Parts: sequence; C-alpha cells; structure tokens
Amino acid sequence: MKKYTFYSLCMILFLVSACKKENAKKNTPNIIEEEVTTPTPFLWEASNMYFLLTDRFYNGDPSNDLQFDRSKKTGVLRGFEGGDIKGITAKIKEGYFNELGINALWFTPVVEQVHGAVDEGTGITYGYHGYWAKDWTQLDPNFGTMEDLKTLVDLAHDHGIRVVMDVVLNHTGPVTDQDPFWGKEWAREDPNCKFSTYENTTACSLVENLPDILTESTIEVDLPQLLVEKWKSEERYDQEIKELNAFFAENNYKKTPRNYIIKWLTDYIRELGIDAYRVDTAKHVDEASWVVLRAQAEKAFAAYKKEHPDKVLDDNDFFMLGEVYNYSVDGGRSFDFGDGTKVDYFANGFDNLINFQFKYDAQGDYHTLFTKYDSINSNSHKGKSITNYATSHDDGQPFDITREKAKETGTKLLLTPGISQIYYGDESARNLIIEGTQGDATLRSFMNWDDQKNSPKTKEILEHWRKLGQFRANHPAIGAGKHTVLSNNDPYYIFSRRLTKDEYTDHVIIGLNLPLGKKEFMVDDAFAKADYLIETYSKQKVRVIDGKVSFTSPFDIALLEMDN
Repeated sequence: MKKYTFYSLCMILFLVSACKKENAKKNTPNIIEEEVTTPTPFLWEASNMYFLLTDRFYNGDPSNDLQFDRSKKTGVLRGFEGGDIKGITAKIKEGYFNELGINALWFTPVVEQVHGAVDEGTGITYGYHGYWAKDWTQLDPNFGTMEDLKTLVDLAHDHGIRVVMDVVLNHTGPVTDQDPFWGKEWAREDPNCKFSTYENTTACSLVENLPDILTESTIEVDLPQLLVEKWKSEERYDQEIKELNAFFAENNYKKTPRNYIIKWLTDYIRELGIDAYRVDTAKHVDEASWVVLRAQAEKAFAAYKKEHPDKVLDDNDFFMLGEVYNYSVDGGRSFDFGDGTKVDYFANGFDNLINFQFKYDAQGDYHTLFTKYDSINSNSHKGKSITNYATSHDDGQPFDITREKAKETGTKLLLTPGISQIYYGDESARNLIIEGTQGDATLRSFMNWDDQKNSPKTKEILEHWRKLGQFRANHPAIGAGKHTVLSNNDPYYIFSRRLTKDEYTDHVIIGLNLPLGKKEFMVDDAFAKADYLIETYSKQKVRVIDGKVSFTSPFDIALLEMDN
C-alpha cells in the first residue's frame, strides 16, 4: 500500500510540473527549447576516406613477408616491404584511423598477385602494389588470409569505418616465367593504348605486357588452363566450378571473361560485407561492364545484409567510385576521350569519380576553392559526388610534393565539399622524394611511423590533421552541406556549412587565416541565438554576446559547433 501511494504522489507531482512548464512556454514565447539530438548519419558524399598501399603501411605479421620465392633484388621501392592486412587491422584496433576522423578505408588490392617479377626499365618489379592479379579468388599470402581480411572488415565496422575494396577488371598481371598468358580468348596483349580515342583507350593493353581482359566480348570461354591446374593443385577446383555454374545459372549470364571476374569480385561482398568499390582504370573498360558490376555488387550487398542482420551498419546502399584517369570536374559529369566520344560514368554504375582537378584548384585561395566545389555539389553533380585528393600513388604531380605545405594541404582537403581522400602519410608529411627511385615508386615509401613518435614538427602536423578530420567526421555538413560566406575580409575568411537531411540538421562555422591570440567576429543568426559555442580546434567553450564570439587561442583557425 505504501509503494502504491509513493508512485501515485510521484505521478501527481510530475503532472503538476509538466503543466507549469507548458504554461511557462506559453507565457514566454522566446524560450529556447532543448533540441533532441539525432545521431550523426554516415553520408558517403561527406566521408573522410583514407587510402593506403597495403604493402607499405604497417607490418603486422613478419612471418608472411616472403612468399613464392620473391627474392630477386628489385629497383628501389619496387619489391614487397612487409605491410599486410594484419598491420592495417592493428592500426584500426589502436584507434589510429578514428583519431584522424576516418570513416572510410580504401587499401590497394590484396588478391593473389603474379608470382614472378618483371623488368620494366625501372628495375625488377614485383606486384607489391596489388594491381597485377593472378587469381581473383585467392588472397596473396604476402598480404594475409581470408580470415585476416574478415577480421579487418568486422573490426573496421565496429569502429564505424566503411571498407572500400580496390578492384581491377581491366587487366591480368603481366606474363612472367611463373605466370602464363591467360589466352587470346580471355585477353589481348596488343595493341598498346594510345589514349586519343575511345577505341584506342578501351580496346587495348594499357601498357606493354599487361594483358587487357576482353570485357566487351560476348563469346563464352572456358577457364584458362593456368587456373584449372592451380585450383586442382589446391584441391578446390570442384567447389569453384560448382559456385561458378550456380552464379551463371542464377543470373542467366554467359560465361564471358567479364562475368567470371565479376563473380569473383562480388564474392568478397557476399562473404565479408565490403561496403564499396574503388574501381581501377575505369575508362579503359567499356562502360556497360560497370553497369553489370554495379548490379551484382548491389545484389551481393543485399544478400550479405539479409544473412547478417546483426552486422548491418545502416541503410546505405552499396557505393561505387571510379578512377577515370584525368577526369576533371571542370568537364561536368562526362569524360571526353578526345575523338568526340563522351561517357557519363555517373550514369553507368558510379556514384562518384576521383577528381584529378582538385590539386590545381587547391593552389588558389579558400574562397575560390570552397565556392567552386559548393556550386559543383549543388548543380552539375547534384545527387552524385566527387572524391578530392592532394596526393596519390600514381600522380607524379601532387599538390605539395616537397611537403612544405602539410598543414595547408589538410585544411584545404578536409574542408572542401565532396569526399576527402587522405593518402597515407599526408597527415604526417611522409617524404615523397626518395633517392634512387624511378617513376611513381617515389610516392610509395613505407609509412613514417618513427617520425610520428620522434619528430615535434611531425607531431604538430598530425595533430592539425586529427583536429580537422574529427571535426569533419562529426559534421557531414562540411562535405555535403551548403557553403555560406560570413566574412571575406582579407586575410580573414569565415563561413558556415549547413546540412538538413530528413530529421537531421548539422551546422558549423569555420574561421581561417584568423589572427593569433584574440579573435572576435560575428556569427550567423542560428548561432547568435546560442549562449555558448564550442571551439573544437582550441578545445574551449566560447560565449556568444550580441551575435558575436570573442576568444583567445594561439591558432589561426576556429572550428565552431553548437554546445549540446
């Protein structure tokens, strides 16, 4: 009886209190109600993506460093260096990517590479980079095992990081003494591409001794003998054939070279829950192939989600971004092959293309850069997105090859609308000029972990990237929101980004090139109504008085968000 009376009294007091609050709201129209916060959604178009060479990032398992007797002396940075899947996983577990605000992780292909080496005139080279496939159904033991990859994907998802698989459909690995040609019914060895027309860009071998898969072929083919023999020696031939027959029957597909490889590539989605593809050499393949790959990727992703409901992160669809080499946003949505042929890859399977123009646009001022990319998001590419980068694995003209502008690189890349792609070592000014290298090898040195531990300058740069990266990850408005200039009083530049998506609203104000020490500037109407804001770069709460913030910090940047 006492328990019943106690709860009754509590209910009466609660109702009286609620009535008083409701009357207070009616009599005080300017009262600010506390907002119910909605969890920050993951938006691909606003993501912060990290790209690394699997072999050059971190060695998590020294026991797998030498496989298939890949022991010849190579050119500088043209052999396997020891990085592997376990190394990436170790850094996920350590929280390295979360500290950088990374929510999408792209690493170079880990499928089995050709066993032999080639001499390209740059010295002997092995397939350390992952783009020389020998067997799409198997992982290369230099990188790790399927169990290692499953562990990586699951752990990445646990840390809120989507996994982007780098896929190659255009070519096999080169022919070596240990790696036979797949056969003329599967691939062409010539002519080499000339890159001046659609035909001599797609129906050709990208470079000498890189056999081009006949993706456009409609002729059915048998498996190449090299795979038949390999699978039989590994005692998995019957299982692979059974799966292939089921795939072709279920989809009513012909047994063409393209369709075999699409089956093998999408298996990783079905089995592991891969979230996205980064498609290599996209313009060298007929665009119809990408439509088929996309359809099968979506089907595999749906199957994985249905089979593993406990591992579903959200309701995002499968995502596909492409490398159309030299694609520029200045050309709109289409790529021009030079002979009057234009292809809109966004209409042929892709959500996103890598933007090769950003590194040039980033040479200019913040206002010109940000307003241009805001316009692109809102107009020509509305409903699609682009990936911006400052440094890459095969671009010999990065934004800052001498690493003299490491902080500026981070500020411009991470605050520009679109996906930001951090290339491993951007955040720690990893050296891009390595003595003795030839070609793109100079861009692919091992990650500079020692500098991060021992160099005060590197630590300062890394901290800058971390602050910006976390702010970006917490605020999708930065990558996908509307850009509004609040003040462009040279050199000070202050702007807001605002995003509304369904029930979610995100709003930030950013100041750049501000004076060191005391800062004072107006904020927009929405922020002016707040009592306090959080300035995340200097980690302090700042008061809003008469629509203005005033605070002191030793930095020339301010990242303002609501104090929730």
